[in-house]
Amino acid sequence: MTGRRGPEVTADARAERAMAFDPVTTATDIQRRIGVKTVRGEPLARFTTMRVGGTADLFVVAHNSFELRALIRFARARSIPHLVLGRGSNLVISDRGVRGLVIQVRAEASEIDGSRYRADAGVPMARAATETQRAGLSGLEYGLAIPGTVGGAIWANAGAHDSDTAGVLESATVLLADGSERARPVEELGFAYRHSRFKASGDSGPENPAEIVLAATFRLTPADPAEVAARLDEIRRWRRTHQPLGIPSAGSVFRNPPGDSAGRLIDAAGLKGSRIGGAAVSERHANFIVNDQRGTAADVRLLAERVRQTILERDGVELTFEIELVGDWTGWVPGSGWAQGSGPSTEVGD
Repeated sequence: MTGRRGPEVTADARAERAMAFDPVTTATDIQRRIGVKTVRGEPLARFTTMRVGGTADLFVVAHNSFELRALIRFARARSIPHLVLGRGSNLVISDRGVRGLVIQVRAEASEIDGSRYRADAGVPMARAATETQRAGLSGLEYGLAIPGTVGGAIWANAGAHDSDTAGVLESATVLLADGSERARPVEELGFAYRHSRFKASGDSGPENPAEIVLAATFRLTPADPAEVAARLDEIRRWRRTHQPLGIPSAGSVFRNPPGDSAGRLIDAAGLKGSRIGGAAVSERHANFIVNDQRGTAADVRLLAERVRQTILERDGVELTFEIELVGDWTGWVPGSGWAQGSGPSTEVGD
């Protein structure tokens, strides 16, 4: 996810725009004007690390920055609801899917110029870590622990192992709301803990972004490649020991509260192993919810809400979601699930 929302849009307005959206006509126009193929009713679960979620009304891949620019401008010009998707590593897509257009970013060009590393928004952070290691540059080692892309890491100010994106980013090339581009220096990006100017306020999510990260420039430090490789090996070992690798998850479910750890609170509450349907609180890391391959987005959300409520009642701490809940959650009642008659339908996205 690589964008910032525009002015808040009401649920009724979003529904009205979605109803006006015609996937058939839109697919034809995208093929004719931009030259990229689209897919109707594409299942989205396989494009997320949690492996849950329904279908996209219309799905398209942006293979480079040119296609990404063109698709965003196209959607904006026609007021088409759209979601920009990276590697789907910190989100849970509704079982009802996503109305409108889903744009997956696979723009993955990168280059090294001295101590600077430039990467398109779709470059995986793990690849950024290994590319810069081979070039004898230090600073992006933490990226090995980030399952998302460069664009998503900037969007969330992703971090791990005592480092974060704000600490090494020099600037981001941004597609603005008016369709123009600008290189924004790091000082303009509003970075805070797991937050940036691109991230939505409140619980409104990352859909219909006003600004999109197209590329980024990182300022790194020259170092012995062998020393950087040793640090990467250390991170790999830590992750194998402490995180539920190889099992579908969306990463850390909650942000750490000030002065404490969400995982510690959840573990102390005895919630490891708690389960709803196919979703369970990881036995290895309490701030992870894992999917046993049979889980649904509803299972994940209900379990996360149960954990959140338990910690509030037990410790008086209100945990804030780090994951994003995206797509069509119309009719969802927090703590209860789908209202009667409003749950997922097999007809959604057909």
